[in-house]
Amino acid sequence: MSDRLITHLRHVDLAVPDYAVQREFYTTLWGLTPVAEDKDIVFLAAEGSPEQYIVRLRKDADKRLDLIAYGAASREDVDALARRLGEAGVQLISEPDVLKTAGGGHGFRFFDVDGRTIEVSAEVQDRAHRKIEERESIPVRLSHVVVNSPDVARTQAFYERHLGFALTDSLTHPHMGDLMKFMRCNPQHHSLAIAQGPHTSLHHVSFEMRGLDEYMRGTGRLLRAGVRKIWGPGRHMAGDNTFSYFLDPHGNTVEYTTELEVLDEDAWHPSVYDVSQPGNQDQWGTANPFDELVAKESFNDVDRGIFVAPPV
Repeated sequence: MSDRLITHLRHVDLAVPDYAVQREFYTTLWGLTPVAEDKDIVFLAAEGSPEQYIVRLRKDADKRLDLIAYGAASREDVDALARRLGEAGVQLISEPDVLKTAGGGHGFRFFDVDGRTIEVSAEVQDRAHRKIEERESIPVRLSHVVVNSPDVARTQAFYERHLGFALTDSLTHPHMGDLMKFMRCNPQHHSLAIAQGPHTSLHHVSFEMRGLDEYMRGTGRLLRAGVRKIWGPGRHMAGDNTFSYFLDPHGNTVEYTTELEVLDEDAWHPSVYDVSQPGNQDQWGTANPFDELVAKESFNDVDRGIFVAPPV
């Protein structure tokens, strides 16, 4: 769309009680690199990404999603978006200013309609990154984030109206109705998806791998380490990407994926996929069935950070 000011997904920030265990998982097993660290907070980069960091971990008494961060093309676009949101009555947490996190930049924060903290920034310093080599089974970049909402239509409308996201595809069930909306802010099939859930929470965070071999090697490393696999390996219909879902030490679902579809936005028409048809969940037929237990894990815990801005 012509007035879209958000360009891409930057990072996802998590707070957890057992910080040391969470840090060990994301660095030793998941494959992220610490680039800055202070007492009880660490910024983790993907070796193949120019983003300063793609995950931030912070110690807190409560498990919560601290924020989801998106990029904009310029400080003028950041300022324009903040002005637009303020005029529309969206609750701003901060006005555009210098960011005091790794990489700096110019940005601001606000609450979305469900109370999640969202950050938008520009002029963040790029990180020196490198090409991921064959058989190197570590994330190249952050792929997408999926959130749970008790009112998918309302959340979708917020992101379309205020942030310029567009609907790519939908998942539905003949008895349960709409289950998920895939939303994009660039030609990638989705940077955000909104899932129907009993409460506001994080559904999963997805990490792009170099290719199929690296995706399977990463999946195998987690399995050999005894990390609990929730669903996969398989290949979705919507997005055409592979999937292997695991639980991190605090019960957040994280995904290895690769080959997420890149669209011609001008020619794209959204499809509706009925998930009661097994091939629409997993084209390959290799994943375990998506049953009630898998769905329950995806609902996650009730987020304690709703309409409460993180301290950092």
